[in-house]
Amino acid sequence: MIYPKNFETKIGFDEIRTLLKQRCLCQLGREMVDNMQATDDAAAINEWLLQVKEFRRIQAGAEQMPLQYFFDVRECVARLRLEGTHIEEDELFDLRRSLETICAIVSFLNRPDGTDDDGEPAYAYPALHRLADGVATFPQIVQRIDQILDKFGKIKDSASPALLEIRRELARTEGSISRTLNSILRAAQSEGLVDRDASATMRDGRLVIPVAPGLKRKIRGIVHDESATGKTVYIEPAEVVEANNRVRELEAEERREIIRILTDFAKLVRPHVPELIDSYMFLAAIDLINAKAALADMTNAIEPEAGSQPHIDWIRAIHPLLALSLAKQGKQVVPLDIMLTHDKRILLISGPNAGGKSVCLKTVGLLQYMLQCGLPIPVDGRSKVGLFQNIMIDIGDEQSIENDLSTYSSHLTNMKHMMRQANERTLLLIDEFGSGTEPQIGGAIAEAVLKQFCAKGAYGVITTHYQNLKHFADSHEGVANGAMLYDRHEMRALFQLAIGQPGSSFAIEIARKTGIPEEVIRDASEIVGSDYIQSDKYLQDIVRDKRYWEGKRQTIHQHEKTLEQRIARYEADIKELEQSRKDILRRAKEQAEELLRESNKKIENTIREIRESQAEKEETKRIREELNAFKQEVNDIDTKANDELIAKKIRQIQERKERKEKRKRDKAAGEEQRKKDAEAAKAAAAKAAAGAATISKGDTVRIKGLTSVGKVEAVDGKMATVIFGDMRTKMRADRLEHADAPKQDSAQSPPAANASRSTREAIDQRKLNFRQDLDVRGMRGDEALNAVTYFIDDAILVGISRVRILHGTGSGILRQLIRQYLATVPNVTAFRDEHVQFGGAGITVVDIG
Repeated sequence: MIYPKNFETKIGFDEIRTLLKQRCLCQLGREMVDNMQATDDAAAINEWLLQVKEFRRIQAGAEQMPLQYFFDVRECVARLRLEGTHIEEDELFDLRRSLETICAIVSFLNRPDGTDDDGEPAYAYPALHRLADGVATFPQIVQRIDQILDKFGKIKDSASPALLEIRRELARTEGSISRTLNSILRAAQSEGLVDRDASATMRDGRLVIPVAPGLKRKIRGIVHDESATGKTVYIEPAEVVEANNRVRELEAEERREIIRILTDFAKLVRPHVPELIDSYMFLAAIDLINAKAALADMTNAIEPEAGSQPHIDWIRAIHPLLALSLAKQGKQVVPLDIMLTHDKRILLISGPNAGGKSVCLKTVGLLQYMLQCGLPIPVDGRSKVGLFQNIMIDIGDEQSIENDLSTYSSHLTNMKHMMRQANERTLLLIDEFGSGTEPQIGGAIAEAVLKQFCAKGAYGVITTHYQNLKHFADSHEGVANGAMLYDRHEMRALFQLAIGQPGSSFAIEIARKTGIPEEVIRDASEIVGSDYIQSDKYLQDIVRDKRYWEGKRQTIHQHEKTLEQRIARYEADIKELEQSRKDILRRAKEQAEELLRESNKKIENTIREIRESQAEKEETKRIREELNAFKQEVNDIDTKANDELIAKKIRQIQERKERKEKRKRDKAAGEEQRKKDAEAAKAAAAKAAAGAATISKGDTVRIKGLTSVGKVEAVDGKMATVIFGDMRTKMRADRLEHADAPKQDSAQSPPAANASRSTREAIDQRKLNFRQDLDVRGMRGDEALNAVTYFIDDAILVGISRVRILHGTGSGILRQLIRQYLATVPNVTAFRDEHVQFGGAGITVVDIG
């Protein structure tokens, strides 16, 4: 039970819901946030928290869960339950991508990570696996959608044979219209009826020509529109009216065929609608978990394990909303340590106004409610948490004009509900207990109500200023005093909770700080009596002394913790050094044994040679005895007592290896130097060849990659004019290379004829393979210019009069660079945008003279 109805607003949980919604990926998760409710089921809460913990672990790892496409298509899927219905093209695309996301997430979470002790599959994220287990995926539906839609979400031409035929006819008709319209446009331009730079455009789905209003009667056709300024009218020539009508008919046929395809697809989906809705509820759960994890990261929250019984033992608890608000101001919130156990169930908090009592109360209410909604909470990892069946709150002014309730009456109404509903699993949160009426009777009623709460075994956090309630806590089991600390010297609240003794309201000090006349303060002190003033001072002194010793205790605790960490680090270092020493000694012994084996092999060879030379047996025996002695010396090495001997052996082996490595390095350095010398020589030769390759007038040259030989007639900067036989052409000089002049042979045809023939054959071959379109989309600027340069040179060479360069629209950089280059080529007579029907500004048409 949660009481009252506006409980969430009073503790700030509605703001937590807002933060969660902002971090959801789609409406699915936002609906889950709206439907989120608290529970006292420990198993369910721990499962929710474990899901968030595993999700955060996934986010921190190298492999990420696929979260690309979260779309809520439940409404359009549910619509398919009715016969004859279909979903639209964009809805189908969202369905396809979201189904792919569901399939990817389920596959990710259901991937086994080894086996458990019973031989069953184990999973890296068991809680999330349990959530994904049994969720249906629909690869057949995704496959069918891929047959209908392309990668951009548009209906494919191949979705059906009829659609393919309709679109082909539509393309042919539109092409015919474009050609006819261009012919009419050129004729009108030549007659001066239309501007030279005018082009056909679309109005109401029909191709039209822009014409000045005074000349509109010169062109026979239908006026469809006029510009905003009235200086241009758009005329559809009579010659293309019928063709445009046919286009409209084909477009209607195309739409009918698309609807038929989508309706057929709906028949495939209709039997699976309930399973699809369930799968999207899984996607909603993942969206909610993602939002919880994002909020936990933002508030530095953890996922504690919740016990089933009422219990609060929080260390460094923080109000998340207050922390976020103060962080924007560059401030930090003061953490709260609070404990409610079976022995001390009710905590009475006293202290000065604006000292943090209400914040403490709301922190307890908000964090406990967040926990029981399955949200991580910002507490220290050492904290212990439990669950409550009922959470009841009485905070703020509840007076009501409509219900004729004063502030005090509303408090009494709340107390009535609390006393009626409270039990041993209830958490009560009451601010300013007993206030709103005459202090003496208000305090008495509050004490009586508190006795009822104690009798029912309820838990609670209650703030008060009444002295009788402070004394009540000292004389009754299960109730503890708590104080919000206050610095008397600096006259400021510390916002720290100290459990164990009541707090002073510091009324005299606060009144003096606000500037109340000293005479008024003295009169007030006399009215309440010296005993009250003296006891309040004693209470302040106790609070001050406790805060001092609490600070000392914290300092000692911190020093002890630091010392323990340092000792643990030293012990780990010692263990690491000992293990490292053992590893070094083990490797040294292995290397010594390796040396022994090599020495043994050499000695055996020596013995064989001695035997072959028929040496004396005594000499052979002596050599074997020396070998065995050396072997025994290595085996008897004490890794602890003979470090120097081992080190000596290691040095010998290392020196031997270093000598071998040095010889290898010297050899490799020699090879590297020879390679560098060869490369330098090659580069020098290439440089010399490049210098020799400079083209000048009168040189005999050929085009790189061809055999035709010609003579340079003139050189103009980077361009050269070359005569190949009876053909003169102009091209970039860097495409030419020097060639030997053809030998004179009287028995054969003249050289000019040979050059002409070979040149013509080469050019014919180039012309046969030449394509009039060049696609440079996706290239960098320098790559595109290089490709365009060779393309234009080839077009000039083979005598093509018009070519097209496809550069796309984009930001227009490629288009600008290419056109700047074309303006410098003498053979290029004109260049312009392609017609709007064939690409418009994304294609440049180049005329070559």
